[in-house]
Amino acid sequence: MKTQSNRMHHPGVCALLLLGASAMAAIPVQADETGPLAQAVSEGKSLFTHHTFGGPGRTCESCHHAGGTGPTVLPNGLRKLSIASAATHFPRFNPKAGHILTLEDQVRRCVAGGLQGTPPAYDSTEMRSMIAYLTSLSQGKPINMGATPGK
Repeated sequence: MKTQSNRMHHPGVCALLLLGASAMAAIPVQADETGPLAQAVSEGKSLFTHHTFGGPGRTCESCHHAGGTGPTVLPNGLRKLSIASAATHFPRFNPKAGHILTLEDQVRRCVAGGLQGTPPAYDSTEMRSMIAYLTSLSQGKPINMGATPGK
């Protein structure tokens, strides 16, 4: 008990407890550049830039230029912001759908609609890699759950 009590009085721990998740989000975390997470990010980037998911030829990068860090240009010519901070805006409520959407839901929606392909399963290696890559694009950006990108 005394050890726990001493830890609770450590200034760094108190600051984290008082500031909560926002403080932890501000702490830079570097992934092992050669470990499993780095490999998943690399695989996700490859899927993002090259994989059609069985569709007629478009990839994620067809709309989300520069690996997702450039502007988004939809097939109808509509221009939108980059998706570099997309992972910071999920989960969020979608009034049209009437429920909470996750980043995985959004990936599946884009693959099915935009790419006209077969979306990766929620628990698949492909989905985990895509989420790892998209989340890596958002590293260091403030979390704003529920926000509309660009606002």
